[in-house]
Amino acid sequence: MTVDLVIKSLAKRTTVIALTATLVAGASAPATAHPPQRPDYQAAIQAFVDAGFAGMHMRVHDERGEWAGSAGVRRLGTAAKPPVNGHFRIGSTTKTFTATMVLQLVNEGRIGLDDPVADHLTRFGLDRRITVRMLLQHTSGLFNYTGEFYPDGTFVPGVPAGGKDWVDHRLRTYQPDELVRLALAKPARYAPGTTFHYTNTNYTLAGLLVEQVSGHSYAEELRRRILRPLELRGTVAPGAWSGLPAPYAHGYYRYQDASEWRTIDVTRQNPSLLFAAGDMISTTEDLHRFFSALMSGKLLPASLLAEMRTPNPVLGYGLGVFVQNLSPACDVTVIHHNGSPPGGYGALMYSTPDGRKTLTASVTTGDAAIDPGTAFNRSLPGLLRTVFCGGSGPRGISR
Repeated sequence: MTVDLVIKSLAKRTTVIALTATLVAGASAPATAHPPQRPDYQAAIQAFVDAGFAGMHMRVHDERGEWAGSAGVRRLGTAAKPPVNGHFRIGSTTKTFTATMVLQLVNEGRIGLDDPVADHLTRFGLDRRITVRMLLQHTSGLFNYTGEFYPDGTFVPGVPAGGKDWVDHRLRTYQPDELVRLALAKPARYAPGTTFHYTNTNYTLAGLLVEQVSGHSYAEELRRRILRPLELRGTVAPGAWSGLPAPYAHGYYRYQDASEWRTIDVTRQNPSLLFAAGDMISTTEDLHRFFSALMSGKLLPASLLAEMRTPNPVLGYGLGVFVQNLSPACDVTVIHHNGSPPGGYGALMYSTPDGRKTLTASVTTGDAAIDPGTAFNRSLPGLLRTVFCGGSGPRGISR
């Protein structure tokens, strides 16, 4: 799976946390029953499995209450379904957590949205035109340290983030400063603030900004500001820890090694590659609690929530979230941020603007000979229409 499943679906430090045995064993939320009255939801997630994904589990909170279900398998070669209370790597969905913490610091008057980032992170010698807002909205112009595709079709590599190169280096530990300096060694794509381009560098810098301004580690600040207040017991900022808390479904990665295609279990991978940009672990219940609280104004005041949800017109990206109208399927606006690490997992996190209806889910890749991004794109419209438009089927949804 690609570094950012969210980008494909829309168009496309190392601080090791001491995870005690109690956390690992007790982090998961209670399993939710599979209500038989929502066959439309079950069919919508089965469509992802039919498209070639190994498994999927989803949770929906709406006017009828909570529904949770799963399809496919927890592990290749077995029959058990993915656990509906399972932990998974959320990839770029991490960015919404990071943006929320930065905006909380803005609300406290400790930093300004239009402050030059260089005034706070002096060690990097950043272009003074780059502001905090530009980091959160991906308009800084900075090179993406996981590699860049250019309009003429050329690719400039960064740290290993795909293919055999990533497989061979997937347990390596990276320092966030190392990632930023790699990006700064490359030419900027454009002048700061002139257009939009999604890059992990922005959010690694935003995570370092949280640390610099708060005086605490990213993981500590995350626990203090979001995890503890919302009782998100299944969510972890893992640092360089390569494991997952139980229970979980396995994720796989299919790649080409010379002339041979191989599939390997990549459940264990070092997430320090994507510090504050795509490294977190969570559950569907925790993502629901977080996003519902955020959208309903429990984490940010109305003025900053409005800033967060004001999209850049290029690709509909606000400050850490996408804003999307589901027309022509229905005239419903959803706020979301999907994501994935380089391989094995994908996360979905959607909400109506008032936080009353949410969809949170995880997909895992298996050994099918598919392009995960393409398969995801084909299955997503039907899922969104089923959950948010009150119907099923593959009718198109604009992006």
